Amino acid sequence: MKITKALPQLGIILFFIIALSSCEEDFNTIGVDIIGDEINNVNETVFPVIAYSKKIDTIETNNLPSYRLGVYNDPIYGMSTADVVSQVLMPTGNPTFGETGDDAFPVVVDSVYIYVPFYSNVTTTDDVSTFTLDSIFGNNPIDLSIYESNYFLRDFDPDSNFEDPQKYYSNLGEVFDIEANRGEILFQDDDFVPDDEGFTLTRIGDDGIEENLTLSPGIRAELPQEFFQEKIIDKQGDPELLTNSTFKEYFRGIVFDTEAINGLGNQFLFDFADANITVYYGYNKEVTDVNDSDDDGDTSDTVIEKQNEEFVLTFNGINANMLSGEDQINFDNPDTENGEENLYLRGGDGYVTVIELFQGDSDGDGINDLEELRETEMLINEANLIFYVDQSQVAGGSAEPDRVLIYDLDNERVLVDYGFDLTQGELPGTAFNQHLGILERGNDENGDYYKIKITNHLNNVINKDSTNVSLGLVVSQNVAQGGFQDLPTTNGPIISIPSSCVIAPEGTILHGNLSPIEEKKLVLRLYDTDPN
Repeated sequence: MKITKALPQLGIILFFIIALSSCEEDFNTIGVDIIGDEINNVNETVFPVIAYSKKIDTIETNNLPSYRLGVYNDPIYGMSTADVVSQVLMPTGNPTFGETGDDAFPVVVDSVYIYVPFYSNVTTTDDVSTFTLDSIFGNNPIDLSIYESNYFLRDFDPDSNFEDPQKYYSNLGEVFDIEANRGEILFQDDDFVPDDEGFTLTRIGDDGIEENLTLSPGIRAELPQEFFQEKIIDKQGDPELLTNSTFKEYFRGIVFDTEAINGLGNQFLFDFADANITVYYGYNKEVTDVNDSDDDGDTSDTVIEKQNEEFVLTFNGINANMLSGEDQINFDNPDTENGEENLYLRGGDGYVTVIELFQGDSDGDGINDLEELRETEMLINEANLIFYVDQSQVAGGSAEPDRVLIYDLDNERVLVDYGFDLTQGELPGTAFNQHLGILERGNDENGDYYKIKITNHLNNVINKDSTNVSLGLVVSQNVAQGGFQDLPTTNGPIISIPSSCVIAPEGTILHGNLSPIEEKKLVLRLYDTDPN
């Protein structure tokens, strides 16, 4: 009881600690309100960094917060394709469709629809809903196919004696290059483009009254009735449908396959949480004619009446993205000791930039920069890494990613500044903007720079002897999404990538620490104040 009563007070105390720790201002207000009026001046200290990029060939792509599908033609890196393989699950094991027994009427599939919603925002006026699509890249048609998978997605890894979950990687698409792993084609659209029209379905509610159901925009396609009649309905009572374990072995899932048309296409993000395959079926049943449909005055007659039902399969099993494409950069063998002129960033199995801080003795006094800072016990008011876009190589405009994310490569986690950012409750597009600055654009709307504040992280490194870890920089589709995806093998200091990077199709090029343009070189800028 005492602990429970103390929780609100502890919460208030923690809130003020976080708020005080997060009072970081722009360049022109550094030092204000930190120690009252006893400020002599603001000092800027610049330290060199070492930064280089690593190509990620393969990355874990199951258990993602979102998945991407389609073809994206990046103006820098070239075309990439994202396909998906998915398990489907029954709502319950050993389902019953209609009545049982030798004299039961047959159950017949009327129609089958798959539905995969896009991300969208809705505005409703006078009961009319208008949708605005989100996370759509490109507007050219693609060839979209859906077919049955013959490849079994196992839950546990045999190399761990079936103790650890099985991981699936971005090169899984190579499995489906083998014809034996491709089952029956279920749907094909050779001119698919996402549109913002929703769907209105008419159905009979639980109270027997007809009602309209509005679905948000997405893929909604009719699948062959015969396939699901034989695969699902006719298997009632058989071992294949006894549990979801036996069902996953029997019906191994479906594959979403996309191809470019004339080298162009579109790609979009979606969440499997609201996706499904709905089997609409019906059967005849003997019922008592309580409504006296033949008007003979007898409400006890037995009549045959069709019963309409639906069976919903979900995508709550294993889902994995399959990524492939070209790379027009052909960047190999980065200089990990001295750094590079350019830094490359691209989502998915793209590029990650590695940043090493305090690797030398910049003032030549024989003492490592970090050790010297620790001796002075400098309390930093602000610490920034500013990444300038190389506008000579980046076309600019809407294809540039608005957000990047910095993280601790050694421990696979975000920096402490992430948790102190007071904007973390904002919408994904603007959340965490104190720590992870949104791409600053010029009057021409072309990207100029990303400003990343790592003040709390460096105060811990300097004054609390926290480890000076390697940092990673990636593009991010949503900096508010957590989680990390593993690499099958370590790539230098990189052992994992934030999930929000794996689902990001876009890329950019930044000035590195060896940039020939002096004012755009990547450096670490520290600001502290001199008290009286």
